[in-house]
Amino acid sequence: MNSRRFIAVTRWVVAFGALAGIVIAYRQWVHVNPTTVALTLVLFVLVLAAQWELRYAVAVSVAATAAYNFYFLPPVGTFTIVDPQNWLALFTFLATSIIGSRLSQWGRAEAEKALTRQRELEVLYLLSRELLQVETVASAVQAAPSLINTSAFAESVVLYLLNGDKLYQAGIHPVTGAEVPRLRQMALTLSVAQSSLGNEVIVPLRTGVRPRGLLAIRGASLTMDGLEAVGGLVSITLDRAQAIEEAAKAEANKESERLRTLILDSITHELRTPLTSIKGAAQSLLSDPEPQASARKELASIVEEEANRLDRLVGQAVEMAQLEAREVQMQIEPLSMQMLVEEALESCSWVAATHPLEIHVPDEPRVAGDRELLGKVICNLLENAAKYSSAGSPIFVSTEVREGMLATSIADRGVGIDPSEQALIFDRLYRSKVQASGTSGTGMGLSICRAIIDSHHGSIAVTSQLGQGSVFTFTLPLTGN
Repeated sequence: MNSRRFIAVTRWVVAFGALAGIVIAYRQWVHVNPTTVALTLVLFVLVLAAQWELRYAVAVSVAATAAYNFYFLPPVGTFTIVDPQNWLALFTFLATSIIGSRLSQWGRAEAEKALTRQRELEVLYLLSRELLQVETVASAVQAAPSLINTSAFAESVVLYLLNGDKLYQAGIHPVTGAEVPRLRQMALTLSVAQSSLGNEVIVPLRTGVRPRGLLAIRGASLTMDGLEAVGGLVSITLDRAQAIEEAAKAEANKESERLRTLILDSITHELRTPLTSIKGAAQSLLSDPEPQASARKELASIVEEEANRLDRLVGQAVEMAQLEAREVQMQIEPLSMQMLVEEALESCSWVAATHPLEIHVPDEPRVAGDRELLGKVICNLLENAAKYSSAGSPIFVSTEVREGMLATSIADRGVGIDPSEQALIFDRLYRSKVQASGTSGTGMGLSICRAIIDSHHGSIAVTSQLGQGSVFTFTLPLTGN
């Protein structure tokens, strides 16, 4: 005997046993008037209807009517009724029992419907909260089946997309590629959710009126309306993720175009100054076939200096493009920061010639990085510290370990950087309004430093105060971390 049948038999036995107990109690031990007996039996039937199904209450109502007639209405012991008032009481009792049972059953059914709707709303809320956090189509289609499977307590969930005939699934009933033609046909033809074989519900997914795919959900604890709401939620999630991707792509293209224009404008402007100087020196040499030796030397120096400036500008632009395109091959090895600082000072020896240096950099610990690229970062920061501080002012270089990273700081006592500009100086081609007026530069040095440090999984930042100087600090991972 299965559990359902056992429960039904148990309920029948309990219902009629309780009815027999009430009749025997009032008949043998508790002697009351027929009205009290009738009210007790009505109360019993109402309780039965409220707790169990209507069929139990109706059957017990009929049995209670017969028992009431036989044991409590005169003539007692027969099913005949002499007094017409007793007929009225008998039918009133039967009608009250059945109507009350029906109302109780209806109220219980409505309560169950309300609980079902509440559970569905909870499932939809949890599902929407998870799905609306997804911002890409790829992650949405990967996450949706498992989220639906978990939230709706389903046996299996299959998400089929017409674009590429792609399947994404979760649960214990996987779908093979052989079923793709069937799913494609249903996705193209269905307009509303419908039940299929094996307790499976097919929910079409649409973008407006255009079919997108379908959801095949098996064994879910949701109504058909709830499953259609899940399908609508998945469609909205995919539309939202696609819109975010398209907006991000459009914004990236717009930003790329803006930066391309900005770079061209800036490089054109920066190239014009040295080219003008070179052109002026060449015209001077051409206008005077036999210039004095001192004049010729001075003009040649101008040409060489401006040509070096052009070479540096073009080199930085190419280097920045290679770093951003990740076309630079890095040779990662354990490096001593002390050695890197010493080699950088050799590359920019003029810094030590014009500024006293206080260096507190031990040989250990070592960092993981590319020797040439990190040398460029240190050299660039040292040159900036020297250029933007008066001759003879000290420059400080120090290191400390912070949470598995080596932090290297280069500090000066120069002009400083306005707080409103400190977040911008690492952008390409940005130059401080205060510094740009009196010091030459391309505005790409710090952006190159940031690109190099980022490629080493580190960070770079600045703290500064106008008139007091600046401290540039970059972090690099220690070897073995």
